[in-house]
Amino acid sequence: MRKTFVVVKTTFSALHAWPECPYEDVAFLRAPHRHVFYVTMKIQTTEDRELEFIRLKKELDFYIRDNWEDNNLGKLSCEKIAENLMNNFNANFVGVFEDDENGAEIWND
Repeated sequence: MRKTFVVVKTTFSALHAWPECPYEDVAFLRAPHRHVFYVTMKIQTTEDRELEFIRLKKELDFYIRDNWEDNNLGKLSCEKIAENLMNNFNANFVGVFEDDENGAEIWND
């Protein structure tokens, strides 16, 4: 069965750390460090233009700005950022990548 999704993408800068990192070869992750986080969010639709994606992207950008832009995320991981966005936007898919290289994706059927 065919499914249709609206897709929005955005970026934001923030600091985070993994103080409990058990791996010595990436021990630098224990200290706060900056990333540009790349976010992709997909929401399933059933009708043409049911969701207007420019408005959805603005809503996502406002949410990120109000919650994370230029902030210290503390121990928040890509997985937890994606989970937060999925829950707050009732999304079917969220991907969050550090510097557009490594990250996490969550799907919701």
